[in-house]
Amino acid sequence: MAKNETRRRAIADAGLAVLAREGSRGLTHRAVDEAAGVPTGTTSNYFRSRDALVAGLVDRIGERLAPTPDDLERRAQGDPGPGLFADYVRDIVRRLTDDREVTIALFELRLESSRRPEVAAVLGAWQRAGLDADVAFNAEAGLPGGRREIALFHYAIDGLLLDRLTTPIDPATSTDAVIDDLVAGLLR
Repeated sequence: MAKNETRRRAIADAGLAVLAREGSRGLTHRAVDEAAGVPTGTTSNYFRSRDALVAGLVDRIGERLAPTPDDLERRAQGDPGPGLFADYVRDIVRRLTDDREVTIALFELRLESSRRPEVAAVLGAWQRAGLDADVAFNAEAGLPGGRREIALFHYAIDGLLLDRLTTPIDPATSTDAVIDDLVAGLLR
């Protein structure tokens, strides 16, 4: 039976909502069916196992958090340097904070990956591909920083997002100011 890709994405979106709201223990096929408003068993028609569901959610996270072609084009036209790199980091943080539910679901999967090697394998491959893409973009755009600096920014962004999506340490300091300080500190 051919699968409806629109329905598959809607089911994955419902799965991300369940994951963000209930955590990894609440992520079941039945819970996703209910959240998606589809008949019982529909999620398992699209994602046969929990591992397949998790892999589908990781794919959907990538789709929802990807930069738009306009974002990429705008950065490709900018002057290489720390300012453009700060704009790039700001865009990543914007996408992650604008889609709060997806980012919380991603953090939930990262936590689950510490307990389940099969989740770690799927999520790790996705994260490495993202890092490789960021490094390639930096090289093509002539931006400062190589693989190590990009990884350091990912570590910093993860901490910043965890702070901003939960209980901020310093809510009076703007996210942009934090990003500027991170860029200045890591790209000396």
